[in-house]
Amino acid sequence: MHIEPGMLVQAKIVVANVAASGILLAYAKDFIKQPEDIFRAVLSALFFTFFMQSFHMPVGPSELHFVGAIFIYLTLGFIPAMFGFSVGLLFQGLMFNPMDISHLAVNSLSLIVPLIAVHFTLGRKIRAMGTDVSWQKILKIDAMYYTGVTFMVGFWLTYSELTTPFSAWAAFASSYLVIVAIEPTLTFAMLRFLKIHQDKKIISTCFSINGLKLVK
Repeated sequence: MHIEPGMLVQAKIVVANVAASGILLAYAKDFIKQPEDIFRAVLSALFFTFFMQSFHMPVGPSELHFVGAIFIYLTLGFIPAMFGFSVGLLFQGLMFNPMDISHLAVNSLSLIVPLIAVHFTLGRKIRAMGTDVSWQKILKIDAMYYTGVTFMVGFWLTYSELTTPFSAWAAFASSYLVIVAIEPTLTFAMLRFLKIHQDKKIISTCFSINGLKLVK
C-alpha cells in the first residue's frame, strides 16, 4: 500500500497532509483522555511495524504487505489502531526508508480511511460486548478492509505524476487476495491464544479483548 515518492502531484500530497492531520486531531481529544489507549497505540505501532517488515514485496505501482490490520483493530481498539498505523509508518520511514516520509500522510490515509469505514459498519458490531466472533466474520471484515486499501491506492494513482496503467493497479489489487486468504486464519489463531490467557495481568492490560467471544 506504499505509494513510492515521485509518483504523486504535489497538490494531492498537500491535501493528504491536511486530511490526515484533521482526522487524527478529531480523535486526539478522546485519545489523550485514555492512558491505556496511548499505551495500546504504541503496541499497535510496534505490531504494525513487525508485520509490515516481516513481509513486503513490490507489486505494480505499490507494495504488497502483511499488515495485520484487523488483528490490531480487534485486539487493541479503533483509535489505538488508527494512531498506531501513522506512528508505525513514521517509525518505518525514519528507520528503514527516509524517502517514504514525504508520503507519510498519503500512506497513513490508505490505512486509516478503510479502517474508519470498517469500524462504523461491520467493526463496531463485531467488537460489541458478547458478540460471537467467528473466522467467517473476520474474513468478511478483512476483505472489506483490504478492498478499501486497494481502492485508496487507486485513488492516489489517479492524476499522478506518472501514468499508471489500470492493469498495473489491478495486479496490485489482486495480490491482496493472498493476504485476505491467509490473514483471517492467523488473526483467529492469535485471538484464540489471547483469549485463553486473557485472565493474565499482562494480557488484560495490553489488549482489549474481554468483550470478544470466539466461536468456531
